[in-house]
Amino acid sequence: MHTERVTIENVPFETTLHLAGPIGLLALHGAVEGGTAELAREVATRTGATFLTFTQPTGPPQHIPSIRMSPCTPLTAFLTHATLTISLHGHSRRSAPRTIYVGGSNRPAARVLATALADSPFTPITTLADIPHPLRGLHPDNPVNGTRDGGVQLELPVQARTTHPVPTDPEVPPREVVDRIAAGVRTLMEKEGARW
Repeated sequence: MHTERVTIENVPFETTLHLAGPIGLLALHGAVEGGTAELAREVATRTGATFLTFTQPTGPPQHIPSIRMSPCTPLTAFLTHATLTISLHGHSRRSAPRTIYVGGSNRPAARVLATALADSPFTPITTLADIPHPLRGLHPDNPVNGTRDGGVQLELPVQARTTHPVPTDPEVPPREVVDRIAAGVRTLMEKEGARW
């Protein structure tokens, strides 16, 4: 596991990278989308996947859009090593507090993860027309699409990311969500080797 400080658009980040299996869990906005970094790390630890998290150790958290997260050394290493990315994000749509939007360019992999999440307390949405445009994760400059087989962007409501949504408490991802995403990752690992 390697930790490195990087600066993107004058914002200091601390990155944590662990290179392991071919599926990569990515949390670009760990500081502003609470629970995503912890979720990425826990799912990767359970499944033997690769993970990369970005957090902001100092100053007020700032959200830099995914397409502007420049290819710093840790991100380049992640995208080179992993073959399929699962990028974890948070949404705060008041009209969809129990909805997980499942975007990204790899639609078969998106359906695998949606199936794993189907019996959870949250509703996964995979139909792109039903996902708000900013949450679809289809832009070619979005790192979720930068690995060989593209990726899946999971946009999670706060209750699917953390059981402690109070800023002073440690972020603890809900066990059921961890279990179900991990199950989806294991299924994807079984399919690894087949071109999507």
